[in-house]
Amino acid sequence: MNSKTRWIKNSIPASDCAKSMALMDVDTIKKVREFHKSFPQYAVTPLAALDNLAGELGVGGIYIKDESYRFGLNSFKALGCTFALASFIAQSVGCPVWELDYRTLTSPDMKRRFGEYTFYATTDGNHGRALAWAASQIGQKSVIYMPKGCPLVRLENIKREGAEAYITETNYDDTIRFTAELAAKTPGGVIVQDTAWDGYTDIPGWIMQGYGVMALEACEQLRESGVKPTHMLIQAGVGAFAGSAQGLVRNFYGADSPVTFVVEPTVADCYYRSILKGDGSIVTVGGDMDTIMAGLACGEPNILSWEILRNNSSFFAAIEDETAARGMRVLGAPLPGDPRVISGESGASAMGFLTELLTNSDMAELREQAGIGKDSRILLFSTEGDTDPENYRNVVWDGKYPSGE
Repeated sequence: MNSKTRWIKNSIPASDCAKSMALMDVDTIKKVREFHKSFPQYAVTPLAALDNLAGELGVGGIYIKDESYRFGLNSFKALGCTFALASFIAQSVGCPVWELDYRTLTSPDMKRRFGEYTFYATTDGNHGRALAWAASQIGQKSVIYMPKGCPLVRLENIKREGAEAYITETNYDDTIRFTAELAAKTPGGVIVQDTAWDGYTDIPGWIMQGYGVMALEACEQLRESGVKPTHMLIQAGVGAFAGSAQGLVRNFYGADSPVTFVVEPTVADCYYRSILKGDGSIVTVGGDMDTIMAGLACGEPNILSWEILRNNSSFFAAIEDETAARGMRVLGAPLPGDPRVISGESGASAMGFLTELLTNSDMAELREQAGIGKDSRILLFSTEGDTDPENYRNVVWDGKYPSGE
């Protein structure tokens, strides 16, 4: 079968990314984890070892972090929102964020000291639900806007967490601009996004540090199993997760870091296009960006993540919806003896790409350039569960988006 995936090796000259990489300092992320541990809902999420799939695909190991268990919210996003809100509160009341924990944040005394704010966000579902949950934990309001085409089930999940929530008639990036303008006009309004742009980096940086706990857990789980990854696949929308994972893993392993692939939808491939341009500048993507990988349907890169990824990631790939759907099916119907991972459309995108990379003859050159072979040990992250249950069943049960069509 001919591959529809586009890929490119990163050949952009190095730039100064020390500031962005410092965000993901291992000791700092360990302190962020201590903050998360104060939440009664915190637990380390599983790292599923897919040993039989690895044998079937001819590599030494496949390991995938299952974030469907995180905080009971079916995605990893609360790691970022909780730490960002805590950092914003710490800055507002004039104390180090490390002095705050769940009990302090949720106390009536902190509510009196901090006052009342309204936290705004744009989301395809997971980020907005996480922000609504985090805001409700500390007795604050949240208002969430979603780009057109978002499933109603995700809207209702956000509302159930206590937020006002609406679906707009514009794409993700245009909805962010609308939301940011509305927050700026609202007394006590604060925009909370994991994408960074010129003049807006503090909150996205805190969110990335929160996300880094997921990668830190994975690295430590691998180390406890006596495994060092040779390759890592990370999916990118705005790139906050990808940048956080790449930065933390690079800082954790140093010069012995795994070879990294960054995976995006073909209709929202801003990182791929930026690498393709090759001069270090960012290329943005506009339009509707119609893809089942709704969490990755973002056309404007996070500028903090861009500096991390362009300096540390080796390959960039743009995949079709059918590839992500295959990843959902592979994880949802595992080989006997392998654990099942319920992974949504965005969460399974990297697994879909991996199965194509390891089985499609069109990918032989990429496998060779990346040094993938029988001893390769590959790390992935399933960043969400079945956040749209109906579509999950349509894909996994009924074969929607079949391979080769």
